[in-house]
Amino acid sequence: MGLISFNELPDDARLWVFNADRTLSDTERERLDAALADFVTTWAAHRRDLTAGYEVRYNQFVLVGVDESKLPPSGCSIDSLVAALGRIGGDLGVDFIDSPDVAFRAGDAIRTVERDEFARLAEQEQVDARTTVFDRTVQHLGDLRRGGWELPAGNSWHARAFDLRTPAI
Repeated sequence: MGLISFNELPDDARLWVFNADRTLSDTERERLDAALADFVTTWAAHRRDLTAGYEVRYNQFVLVGVDESKLPPSGCSIDSLVAALGRIGGDLGVDFIDSPDVAFRAGDAIRTVERDEFARLAEQEQVDARTTVFDRTVQHLGDLRRGGWELPAGNSWHARAFDLRTPAI
């Protein structure tokens, strides 16, 4: 079946979330959209088209979903997705594959930092349980739709990993 609208995928669709190491310009976003559409249109497992869609959010995150009830992706097809994002990122001068581990909101901006930097920010109380984070570990589209991707750090793995607390008011 190939490329379908991301919104048409079912809640139980498998989801992959990639973040760029920086926000893309509008021109870069257009190039990313074209390259993703080309890839997802022909994305296959065992020479059979996957029913998949993608979405780019905030000019920084690539969300790719596959309807596994039609045909689940194979290890090789998942590898081809990662390779394609590596090539696309290389063409755009951004890194989707080895980007920093933690993405969060700092005011209106989105920051990406390594885990040790986020830990330092937590120790300095520059981030806390109320900080909005992006959880790339979500595995199904329904989790994303129910708010499991962009959420307060206190409601995610970040709270445990970084001992985040809700500040007293």
